[in-house]
Amino acid sequence: MPDYAQFLVDGLQAGAIYALVALGFVVVHRVTGIINFAQGAFVMLGPMVTITFYTQPWPLLAAVRLVLGAAGAILLTSAVGVAVYRLALHPARNATLLTKIMITVGVYVILQGAALLVWGPRSYVLPAFHTLQMADRSFFIGDVLIKAQSLWVWGTTALTVVLLALFFERTVLGKAMRACAADRLAARLVGVRVDTMAVVAFGLAALLGAIGGIVLGPLTRPAYDMGLETGLKGFVAAVMGGLVSFPGAVLGGLILGVLETLWAGVTLAGFKDLFAFVVLVLLLLVRPQGFSGAERETEGL
Repeated sequence: MPDYAQFLVDGLQAGAIYALVALGFVVVHRVTGIINFAQGAFVMLGPMVTITFYTQPWPLLAAVRLVLGAAGAILLTSAVGVAVYRLALHPARNATLLTKIMITVGVYVILQGAALLVWGPRSYVLPAFHTLQMADRSFFIGDVLIKAQSLWVWGTTALTVVLLALFFERTVLGKAMRACAADRLAARLVGVRVDTMAVVAFGLAALLGAIGGIVLGPLTRPAYDMGLETGLKGFVAAVMGGLVSFPGAVLGGLILGVLETLWAGVTLAGFKDLFAFVVLVLLLLVRPQGFSGAERETEGL
């Protein structure tokens, strides 16, 4: 039982990251109807840009450089998300849905190639957030090891979800995006600028992807190609939630993280990455609408 409890804790850590990435898929899909496979590139840009800012010889404390670097990376990645829509998808706004999805695949390849040119093929090290001097500390609850970085991951995910809920429930812009998600034609008829909402959706998805990549960075060694695997697992989590449900995406991410960690624990660790795609195939065959059971969710978080 202690082993399974440890698998649960580790799985919730991974699942929280998948949930952030899945939320980016859902935001774009609800507003535009597009499945944005460039989301993985946003996950990669978050930690890579953070490392670039952090390693600059600024006369600041390491913790301050890290926080400022993360903030700068989130803003820059959000700008990239906006540019992706304006430069790649907006000109093709009258194209078929399949064409738009293929464009996002091409954008991912372009961004990954650009990252290879900028940062090279080697992996980097992103320090853990140690402003509270907790980065290398851990503690036990019974026989279960809790790492300080896990607390950062859970706290960041929880705060992001709460802020996202407030954005959609309390702001005019968020309500306009919800109107587009409910019925884009009706939203346009009442004066909502649907094209502007699509720009915001891509920027918000890039922001969520960057945050997910930044909290993932200290747990792995960021590299130019790190976004593919995490992005696809975030997509699986979004599909588990039906691609339209924010709570479903969060729940899907947590369930996927726990199940794949248990799978790796009881089989072989090398099969861990295989599990998510087995789940995707089975889900599409058995319950393609996801476990949310809703074709379209008009409420916010």
